Amino acid sequence: MKLTVHGREAYAYTGGKPFDPALPCIVFIHGALHDHTVWTLLARWCAHHGYGVLAPDLPGHMRSAGPALESVEAMADWLLALLDAAGVDKAAMVGHSMGSLVALEAAGRAPERATRLVMVGTAYPMKVSPALLDLSRNDPLAAVDMVTPLSYSTLAAKPGYPGPGVWTRGGGKALCRLVLAHQGDALLYHRDFLACDSYQGGLAAAAKVTAPASLILGQRDQMTVPKAATEIGTALKARIERIEAGHVLMAEAPDAVLNALRRSLA
Repeated sequence: MKLTVHGREAYAYTGGKPFDPALPCIVFIHGALHDHTVWTLLARWCAHHGYGVLAPDLPGHMRSAGPALESVEAMADWLLALLDAAGVDKAAMVGHSMGSLVALEAAGRAPERATRLVMVGTAYPMKVSPALLDLSRNDPLAAVDMVTPLSYSTLAAKPGYPGPGVWTRGGGKALCRLVLAHQGDALLYHRDFLACDSYQGGLAAAAKVTAPASLILGQRDQMTVPKAATEIGTALKARIERIEAGHVLMAEAPDAVLNALRRSLA
């Protein structure tokens, strides 16, 4: 589905069904150097079980026109404008990693528009090491190679979506490389990391959130370790689930994440 947001073309995956703004809406926000495809299973399940689904590519990522936005606050404003463009008054906001901060900020900026807040693979503050920030600026492909083994705790997906035998790490690395190359922005990974590292408004946003909140965390996550979500979870009075997976939970434990999401939406 193509929309116009802030005068530029934006793309949102709708889960394989035409988007109906009259249905309860769920918006899925991807993380750094990812795109809408990380949400395929969850988006399709929701779209076929009574929800209107929007899983956008953030600006500068794959099908949404650039330039990439350089702060979580700007991404949250863009997300709310995307909902306006789609004719959506309220939505459950589900975000992974960087996208979880965007969901948090959007739910804090417009609490009347958030029906649920679900933060997947999250932490606050979401600090990035100076070494990784430097590497993402100077050699982004090397940064992808560094982050990939830290993002997955297993080599292959367990039976489930998309199927047994899938090379989880290889697929994750290929996606990051594709997103990095697609619009020719060599600094895209650095911009995303810097947005996470610089974001300081999480607790202020949490104080304004009125929607029920849930955190879905990877027990073996090395990028956003579960204990780093303690403060934001407390501030949100959030329901917390831990899953045996690394940072990219949706790829490693797809069925468990889907079930956790269903509980969060119930």
